[in-house]
Formats: sequence, C-alpha cells, structure tokens
Amino acid sequence: MSKILSLKLKNEIFEETESILRKTKHPRNAYINEAIHFYNRLFTRKMLKKQLLKESAIVAEDSMAVLNEFEKFEEGLLGEDNGN
Repeated sequence: MSKILSLKLKNEIFEETESILRKTKHPRNAYINEAIHFYNRLFTRKMLKKQLLKESAIVAEDSMAVLNEFEKFEEGLLGEDNGN
C-alpha cells in the first residue's frame, strides 16, 4: 500500500533531482522512495551507534573490573606453578 504526500522541496534540490532523473530516466516517485529508504537506514544506524556507545560506556567499568579479577586469578595460578 502507498501513501500520497504533498512535498515541498527547495528549488535547488528539486532542480538537482530533476537533472539526475533526466539523465538516468528513473521515475521520480521511485527515486524519492529509494532516497528516503536510504536515509531511514542511515538514520537508524546512527541511532544504533549512539545507543551502543551509551551502553558500552555503562558496562565499561564493570568490564574492566572483571578483567582485573581475571588478571589477578591468572597471576595467582602462574605464581603457584612457579612455586612448585
């Protein structure tokens, strides 16, 4: 199903688009649909990146604490091996 939209474009954007459409013989509707689809994917990725950075910052401190504990554990095991 499709939706009908009324769209206002800046003149320079419209002219640039029309120039591309003339050269590519691509339908305007398909071109605009593809452009919006591309932008939606790009924006979704930007939002995901922002969320991942936020969540990474939240767990970074805990991750470092776990790493330090593993290092202490490993040092303890290596110390036992050297003592035998």
